[in-house]
Amino acid sequence: MEPLDRVLKPKTKRAKRLLEKREPKLTENTKNAMLIKGGNANLTVTGVLKDIYALKKPFAVLYKKKNITRPFEDQTSLEFFSKKSDCSLFMFGSHNKKRPNNLIIGCMFDYHVLDMIELGIEKFVSLKEIKNSKCPEGTKPMLIFAGDMFDLSEEYRRLKSLLIDFFRGPTVPYVRLAGLEHVLHFTAMDGKIYMRSYKVLLKKSGCKIPRIELEDMGPSLDLVMRRTHLASDDLYKLSLKQPKALKPKKKKNISRDVFGTTYGRIHMKKQDLGKLQTRKMKGLRKRPAERMTGDGEGISPKKTKSA
Repeated sequence: MEPLDRVLKPKTKRAKRLLEKREPKLTENTKNAMLIKGGNANLTVTGVLKDIYALKKPFAVLYKKKNITRPFEDQTSLEFFSKKSDCSLFMFGSHNKKRPNNLIIGCMFDYHVLDMIELGIEKFVSLKEIKNSKCPEGTKPMLIFAGDMFDLSEEYRRLKSLLIDFFRGPTVPYVRLAGLEHVLHFTAMDGKIYMRSYKVLLKKSGCKIPRIELEDMGPSLDLVMRRTHLASDDLYKLSLKQPKALKPKKKKNISRDVFGTTYGRIHMKKQDLGKLQTRKMKGLRKRPAERMTGDGEGISPKKTKSA
């Protein structure tokens, strides 16, 4: 039998590039997502997966064939697909009598399932049904979360983290105003999660700042939470651990207030203001006699020459 800790050595240059791409990095790549269709998925679930894939492209992989698996009972197939396609996020759609229009969203840690939340689709409006202009492929969306449940409930807090990882897109160093054209709005209210997608329209306002309008472009989803599979606190804390090289070094004598203003404290020796160098002007210069006596007292002014 082969040892479990054997090291795989690439035999071709292509395999070597693939292994280097999957090696641990200080700054991780944009997370890819795989969208998997269950063995008995209906038209509603298939349409949801296609529309989510359209929003997530090009950082997504859509499996068109049906896969007979149950993620809450057996996770080996998901872990296999995750390692095969190098995806750390997944969305699984299925449909049956007990759980109709079922959607499972989850994330991986070291190619093992970390968090997994099951959602039920109660209402769905696809991209094709809304006859408005769409955002181009690969547009980075702005994410908005409304509702106290995203902060009060642990399950909703984990769901919020999953949705942020799923739709956040690549990290960009600069933001262009014209590039802010897609908004994803999630609302938690009355035990349901409402997902809405809008396109940002910049209108003329008569000044430099444009007037902003939101236009519904789809897809639109009404979801309800069902089963959850959450990682333990220790494992979840381990997944959030950052390498020491990325942690910012603490700088001495620098502090920030609640508004983000930076303050610096400077330590200086005691100064003698009498020796402080001021601006040189002819009117401030001392005469030679004043330099001899110090204050210039007892010195008679110069006599004017008589004609």
